[in-house]
Formats: sequence, structure tokens, C-alpha cells
Amino acid sequence: MSQSEVIIKDNEVDIVIAAMQFDMTSFFNEWGPLLSKYHLIIVKDTDLKEELIIPKGFNLDIYTKNEIDRIVGGKFLFSGYSCRYFGYLVSRKKYIISIDDDCIPAKNDKGELTDIVSQHLSNLKTPATPYFFNTLYDPYREGADFVRGYPFSLRSGVHCAMSCGLWLNLADFDAPTQVLKPELRNSRYVDAVMTVPIRTMMPVSGINLGFDRDLVGPAMVPALRLAGEGKFRWETMGDVWSGLCVKAVCDHLAMGMKTGLPYVWRKERGDAVQSLKKEWEGVKMMEEVVPFFQSLRLSPEAVTAEDCVAEIASAVKERLGKVDPMFVRAGNSMMEWIKIWKAVGSGPSLAGGGA
Repeated sequence: MSQSEVIIKDNEVDIVIAAMQFDMTSFFNEWGPLLSKYHLIIVKDTDLKEELIIPKGFNLDIYTKNEIDRIVGGKFLFSGYSCRYFGYLVSRKKYIISIDDDCIPAKNDKGELTDIVSQHLSNLKTPATPYFFNTLYDPYREGADFVRGYPFSLRSGVHCAMSCGLWLNLADFDAPTQVLKPELRNSRYVDAVMTVPIRTMMPVSGINLGFDRDLVGPAMVPALRLAGEGKFRWETMGDVWSGLCVKAVCDHLAMGMKTGLPYVWRKERGDAVQSLKKEWEGVKMMEEVVPFFQSLRLSPEAVTAEDCVAEIASAVKERLGKVDPMFVRAGNSMMEWIKIWKAVGSGPSLAGGGA
């Protein structure tokens, strides 16, 4: 299936937006032309006191702390950008696109507006190729194909479960890098998509993300919280942890993840120096976490994303729990998330959140 053959149905998609600021007027004015035909799930940061200001003309449901507590009973702390995970839970659509509220649409190198939803769906609806790298990147994109020497037995690929978009301007650097290079910005628009190879781990961010909820929804788990966790992108490790879990699930269940297009433009937010104080725990943590996931092997009995998350949770508590009690809490949270997903995430629609 080539990219030009992808059929996009608007009713297959939910756009999940974590509202960290009360006045969303500018955000929706920027995104209106691209998002107005889709259903939107707006999840308000549980610490945000002001009423949300959102322009009319959008098909959306808003979830606040009251709805969150009513549905999940306060079992998870959906504060800061982790509130987006509640949107993943209550969605009933096959495809979810996650966009942060401090991003605006990007333009390609021709000055054309990037259709983020269309590109994510193109990535997800065409196969991924994790078992053999294609040097022309995604062979299913228009104008590309498999290169000489690529085994024909692998050219059908596997289901793509996740599409990790990138962003211009403020790139996804950690706090130490941003402190040392405060002027560093990403201005390169690379017109490419590639599949992440099997057994290769990568950091994932919900800033600009698309995934197949049917395939890996339960693995999008808000489990890991740092002791001094803040609200900005340098101060949280939840998305990175969740992405590692999804990659482990994809590797085990013969699915793939893509990265590259589409881009968004990321605005300035947060103080790198202050974030460094909060993030240092996470920086050190990754030196233990990455070898764990690289060596992780799941059993043949794990045949669903829920099964995989349960096995990962047990291994986390057994192996990483010895390093830091934070990992024991993360493992327990993963098990609790599976219970909630089965009780809430797979039931009838929960649409009708407060406005």
C-alpha cells in the first residue's frame, strides 16, 4: 500500500490535547483549518483553576478534574502533561493524535502548511519495516520503494502502531543540553519518515504523536513519576517511560514504530536551569532503564498489549525495584492502569465531559 492509497476517515480519529493554559484561543485559531473536521478531546490540567476559553466551531469534549475523579476515582495523578493519558483512556477511536498546546502548525521547506493528522495517519496506515533497514527510509511513501538487496520476504512489512512526529524551533533536548546551549534551535525540516529497527530503543514524546489505540493503547501508561516532577517538558519522564513500554510491546508482537514527519513548531516554555534541578533524577535513571529494556524479553504467553504491560510491570518491580523504590511504584501503577483500561478504556463512550 503506498501513501497515495491511504484512505483517511475523519470518524476514525480523536485529537487529544492537554490544556496547560486556560486561554486556548490562539491555539485553536492556529490549528482551526487542520483540526475542525475531527473530534477533539481536551483534558484540562487538574491543577489549572481558571475556566478554559475555547472558540466555538469545534467538535469537542472537555474533561476536567471533576470528570477525571468521577471516572477513575483519583487513582492516577493527571497533573501537568500526564493529563493527556486520560484522553487516551476515554477515547473510543482507532487512531489518536496527540498535540501539545504550546505548538502551532509547521511549514515545510516550500512554505506549505503541514497537515499533521494526514501525515500521522499515512504513517500508521502503511506498514512499518523494523526487521531490515531501507536506505531510502519509508518505502511506502510516494516516490520511494525498497532498495536493491532488500529481502522480498520482508517487503510486506508489519502493522505500524505508533508515529512519532518531530518539531521545529525548540527541539526535544534535555535540560543539561539546553542549559549548555541556550541558543540551540532546530531549523532543519527533513522530508523523511523511517521505521525504528527492532530492539532499538528511543525516547517518545506526546508533543506530536500518533498511535493505533487498538494495538498499543493499554501500553500508553502514565506510570513513572519523578520525586520532584514538575510540569514542563524537561521535568517529566512519563512519556519516555511509556514510549519504551510501547517499543517493547511492538518488538514482541511484531509491530513497528515510525519517526520523522510530521513536524510542528514548538514555542518557548519553561526555564532550563530550574528544570535541570528537577530532571537530574531522570537523567541518572535512564542509565538503568535503557539496559533493562534492551535486555527485556517477554514470554510467548503475552499475546496482547495488556499481557505485555503486565509482564513488563513484573520485571520492572523485580529487577529495577532493587535500584530505586520509584520503580516499584511504577510497576504497581502499570498493573493498576491495566485494570482501569479494562474497566474504563474498553467500555461504552464516555463523551460529554464538562465545558
